[in-house]
Amino acid sequence: MSGKIVENVSVSQCYQLSRKFDTHYQRDNFAPFLRNMLPFQRGKLAWTAIPSMQLRNFSKYQSSFVNRRTVHCNAAPSTAAVPNLDKVDFLKLQNGSDIRGVAVAGVEGEPLNLTEPVSEAIAAGFAAWLLEKKKADGSQRLSISVGHDSRISAKKLEDAISRGIAGAGLDVVQYGLASTPAMFNSTVTEDDAFLCPVDGSIMITASHLPYNRNGFKFFTNAGGLGKADIKNILERAADIYNKFTAEGLTSSKGKALASVKRVDYMNVYTSDLVKAVRKAAGNIEKPLEGFHIVVDAGNGAGGFFAAKVLEPLGAVTSGSQFLEPDGMFPNHIPNPEDKTAMKAITQAVLDNKADLGIIFDTDVDRSAAVDSTGLEFNRNRLIALMSAIVLEEHPGTTIVTDSVTSDGLTTFIEKKLGGKHHRFKRGYKNVIDEAIHLNSVGEESHLAIETSGHGALKENHWLDDGAYLMVKILNKIASARASGLTGGSKVLTGLLEGLQEPAFSVELRLKINQSHQDLKGGSFRDYGEAVLKHLENYIDSDPKLQKAPVNYEGVRVSGYGGWFLLRLSLHDPVLPLNIEAPSNNDAVLLGNVVRAALKEFSALDTSALDKFVQAS
Repeated sequence: MSGKIVENVSVSQCYQLSRKFDTHYQRDNFAPFLRNMLPFQRGKLAWTAIPSMQLRNFSKYQSSFVNRRTVHCNAAPSTAAVPNLDKVDFLKLQNGSDIRGVAVAGVEGEPLNLTEPVSEAIAAGFAAWLLEKKKADGSQRLSISVGHDSRISAKKLEDAISRGIAGAGLDVVQYGLASTPAMFNSTVTEDDAFLCPVDGSIMITASHLPYNRNGFKFFTNAGGLGKADIKNILERAADIYNKFTAEGLTSSKGKALASVKRVDYMNVYTSDLVKAVRKAAGNIEKPLEGFHIVVDAGNGAGGFFAAKVLEPLGAVTSGSQFLEPDGMFPNHIPNPEDKTAMKAITQAVLDNKADLGIIFDTDVDRSAAVDSTGLEFNRNRLIALMSAIVLEEHPGTTIVTDSVTSDGLTTFIEKKLGGKHHRFKRGYKNVIDEAIHLNSVGEESHLAIETSGHGALKENHWLDDGAYLMVKILNKIASARASGLTGGSKVLTGLLEGLQEPAFSVELRLKINQSHQDLKGGSFRDYGEAVLKHLENYIDSDPKLQKAPVNYEGVRVSGYGGWFLLRLSLHDPVLPLNIEAPSNNDAVLLGNVVRAALKEFSALDTSALDKFVQAS
């Protein structure tokens, strides 16, 4: 099996959290363990008389992330042994400024493309990019930190990433279970005891996507890498991958063993969050004493927030839920935009009579909150709340948001708070980069925030940090109490007074059939742009409708007391349609406008829009 990889055994192949089973590039290391477990036939693994995989009580194995105990499993019968390396289109792994792929086999129609060798090549590509970026001359050895969320493929990819970095001649600092914001912070923290600052950082995560997916985010002290950087790294990775040899893979493993160090950096990160709240409250040791705050981590990486942040500040956290990392996400999707997830944290607040509820996504770069009455602070409300807090500190500043925010939010920011609302494009990196750009041309901006829950502040290196957003909210509660004000989360709810919210809102997704003859061999992006251009011209002929005077994405139109936005998805052959209106009937009128304009585009699947209009 030297130089070969065993794949496609079955769903998660088996939570192989031990190096013995994750790292099987060579026979010398892998075969001895297999011989003790499985029969061989003609040099291939023979899986016989073994029942289908059963995944039970995974939570009891969570400590494996730390101590690397072997977790055994039973896999479905298979004789699949993949010779050499599979061909991979590396550029297809790019997802904007992230890398995403399928890391776990077993889901029909989703073949593996983020394997260990692929990950090793990507890490080596990042190392080469970093060496060039830092203009390293060999006099100083660079280092890269590596962390991961709770996904079941995390450990094997962490090991592969470490091999790629070490094989390129750089030092590896593994953090284990970590949050995405903490990984960036490791590039700016100055603490020799924790081997900081590192020169670059890699977070292994796929945000809220299903258990079989995974991916990577990259950072330097300048922030997250952009789309052009990711493409550059993937091009380098493809070249490296095509030159892999069995000897080279074996060598990289030896180098990794020699250069990997492990550090508990999350202690540094959480300590800084605690200090920020204490400082806002006038250096009171336990400014949240008496407050009851529940946390829902969705079995992602955010469980630390209860014990490592809230409790040292004096808060009671009983009733917090799903804090244990479990990459199968058995309770709900860790996503502050998901209705089931928000219902879960709302119910936890009400059941425990808590003052506040906090929920994170898988890797803690997004968050939302719930007040004591069950009112959700997410999407437009979270933006309004953060805008109120930031504009108190920086009067008149510009708030940058994504394109799907409501008209009521604009009125609230500009008329009630005295700020300026700059509605830009979808995509957290687009929003953050726009805020940075505005500052560079003389327009002050201190907050960039998306309806998805990605929020970044100028004071925090423009990092989208869900935990830091919640700290800003906790600061408000703590400082209010220090000033003699009572009421708990009612202090937050009061900040939203005057926010006009739509009575009805909906998002519909209109898919483009890429194999339809109407595309004439062209790209879905060209077709989508043609749809938008036609809609724009159609709107010009209707005096009841008005296009947004300033718009950076898609076609945004006001009419019938509401508005709609049709835009092209950043990555997929989809045109999302957002409608907000004073009533369902008004929303239908806007929907009919879009429907009439698009009827001649046969490659566009408007069934979701048709259903909405007809059902109403």
